[in-house]
Amino acid sequence: MNSGEIRSGYTLPVFACAAAIAALHWLHKKQGTTSVDVNLIHPAETVEIPIEQVSGIAQGALAITRSDPGDNLDLTRNTPIWALVEPREEGQALIIQGGEGIGKLSATGEAAIYSYAQQLIQENLTQLLQPGEKITVTIILPEGRQLAERTSNAAFGVVEGLSLLGTSGIAQPLSAPGQLEAFREELQAKRHFHCLVFCIGENGLDLATQMGIESKRLVKTANWLGPLLVEAAVQQVDAILLFGYHGKLMKLAGGIFHTHHHLADGRREILTAYAANVGLPTPVLQTLFTSSTAEAALKYLREVDVQEGSNWVNTVYSAIAHSIDRRAQEYIFKQSTRQLQVGSVLFDRDRQIIVKSEIGSTLLAHLC
Repeated sequence: MNSGEIRSGYTLPVFACAAAIAALHWLHKKQGTTSVDVNLIHPAETVEIPIEQVSGIAQGALAITRSDPGDNLDLTRNTPIWALVEPREEGQALIIQGGEGIGKLSATGEAAIYSYAQQLIQENLTQLLQPGEKITVTIILPEGRQLAERTSNAAFGVVEGLSLLGTSGIAQPLSAPGQLEAFREELQAKRHFHCLVFCIGENGLDLATQMGIESKRLVKTANWLGPLLVEAAVQQVDAILLFGYHGKLMKLAGGIFHTHHHLADGRREILTAYAANVGLPTPVLQTLFTSSTAEAALKYLREVDVQEGSNWVNTVYSAIAHSIDRRAQEYIFKQSTRQLQVGSVLFDRDRQIIVKSEIGSTLLAHLC
């Protein structure tokens, strides 16, 4: 492999699925295996995943593998992933549940095992079941609770562990050198679309898909929004919908077009400035400015609206969304001298839409 070549790995759902396949194999054959084949579904290819250990346990079987995200600065690298498979007498053929270390959605208490992970495990294991066989698959991340403390999961309403999130089996090296070029290539392959949807992370990709946006139009940007907006203009794309978590996208309203927090933050300053500009009283502004996170500030604004019967959340965030559109278009024109339509949709940690800009609403209506 060339020294400059980036190595892709696989997402957590792939390893969870591999462990479940190995455990089911033990139930059927009463013997272990050192690797299993997993159909990734997205993309349509089958890969071999190494298995570390397999054993019978009580009436079921337990298998262990380890995460390998490739050349990505991912905190889950080498973390063990367990799958416990147990036979059942009644109910549906395959039940998937989260065990220790798998996060829970704070709003519902459900395991944070999202649609791709569910589909991956369902499709790979269902075809291996014997006639009439019924099983429960429990995914366990022994280090999940500890690792979750180093993530922004809580900002998206996931508590007590990590989520099995992703829309693909391939873990792109988002933090490695050369990632921008990989993103540019992905965008170039989609330049035939009139409108593309830029999502900073997996939460945006997953929510956009759930809302009915065609997956082929989605472009994952990580924190490289500025360069990729310009690349879209160069590739003659006509419109971009910025679809993301408010704590990230609001940075664009402050003129910050590389959104990684190590380079620039400014979220509370931006939010407070826009709140002041639309006329919020000084005590509210002071609380916003001292809020620990953008989510905490949003929660406080919502509480003020409830107590006072006001509509500050919509007023402030509408101003922010309008500014995101305007400043993104100005940035693109400055870098490429080309006019590009840009709209924005901002959501909160519970994946609920906070606001759509005027252009964002129009674009979203066409996309969905």
